[in-house]
Amino acid sequence: MTTLTVGEAFDRVYGPDAPVRVVAWDGSSGGSPDGLVVRLTGPEALNHLVTAPGDLGLARAYLLGELVIDDIDPGDPYTVLRLLGDGLHPRRPGARDLLEVARLVGANGVHVPPIPPEETPGQLRRLAHGLRHGRARDAEAISHHYDVSNDFYELVLGPSMTYTCACYPSDTASLEEAQAYKYDLVAQKLGLRPGMRLLDVGCGWGGMVRHAVRHYGVTALGVTLSREQATWAQRAIVAEGLEGRAEVRHGDYRDVTERGFDAISSIGLTEHIGVRNYPAYFRFLRERLRDEGRLLNHCITRSDNRHAGLPARGFINKYVFPDGELTGSGDIVRVMEDEGFEVRHHENLREHYARTCGAWNANLSKNWERCVELAGLGTARVWGLYLAGSRMSFEQGDIQLHQVLASRTSSDGASGFALRPRFEPSDLERPVG
Repeated sequence: MTTLTVGEAFDRVYGPDAPVRVVAWDGSSGGSPDGLVVRLTGPEALNHLVTAPGDLGLARAYLLGELVIDDIDPGDPYTVLRLLGDGLHPRRPGARDLLEVARLVGANGVHVPPIPPEETPGQLRRLAHGLRHGRARDAEAISHHYDVSNDFYELVLGPSMTYTCACYPSDTASLEEAQAYKYDLVAQKLGLRPGMRLLDVGCGWGGMVRHAVRHYGVTALGVTLSREQATWAQRAIVAEGLEGRAEVRHGDYRDVTERGFDAISSIGLTEHIGVRNYPAYFRFLRERLRDEGRLLNHCITRSDNRHAGLPARGFINKYVFPDGELTGSGDIVRVMEDEGFEVRHHENLREHYARTCGAWNANLSKNWERCVELAGLGTARVWGLYLAGSRMSFEQGDIQLHQVLASRTSSDGASGFALRPRFEPSDLERPVG
């Protein structure tokens, strides 16, 4: 029996009217003649797709140049990913079709090909790096993602150097306006006023720390596991004349010994904690607050509470957030309440994160050549895929972004909240600045 060509195999699985045109190394083609052109440059491309089905195999082949997509913007591949996600669906091939496709795969010598150097080590090798969510391994995971290059992040994130979901006050707001609005929203929810003490855990490049000190008159301490972030943040603090009132430490949040804070912000840290560690995490934060002090927890969540973590063999876990874990907002609220917090407000900003990712993609695309110089072609491509794919997931509701506001309510029931508080920055002016 004659072995199928790659193009014929594609038509058997996806149909000749699929919205892409696959052009293979064997000279064959499949799919729609007018579709997006996807080129498989050799048998290794097929091996990637077979040995790692789904987004991981596609990403590996793309990053290694074994799968080439015509007319793709590597800094902002959203349109391509959307087309593939919305229109490329396998049919239900019959037994004979499956057998012939299997013969094609076998004829090309099935094996696990080399993986891109940007991929984090496999699970067995990672076990040698310490316990999952132990201090040493957490520090390594954070360094893998955040210590790429501060110059690279400045190009992608923009002047605010804020790598968390923005909050857009209007359809016409810029990314910088939306990030400032997000910081104001957090500050208003926390009730920040001059003289208060703020702890910002997982503070990144210190955006919330500096914003709160400059505009709300607080004294703020930020903590990050990324040395690159801490160095950049401390320089910004000095440049803005905020020494003595603002500090960013390089270290683990669990090493913070100070107590009695009026407010704690956790913006984008919970994703790195590990779901099993939530009780200890929220217990630790509650112990650092005074009575009537507030916690604002801002993090990416799943759309349900039945699944925790990230797929171990998925693209995000292997290329972007090693050891990252997500769960539903209900799990977060439950643990916060079980550890003694009184939850006062709960909000989903997923559409805002979709827009934020789109803005970061646009920055990456605009500064593509320089980003490649700073981080390398593979890493830049990873970021293009990661941001565009995340945008799609937020748009579709597969992942979400929740802010949960809670109080360390006193033993006599004092929460520190007004009878009917308002949090919108448009309703209140900044106390200072």
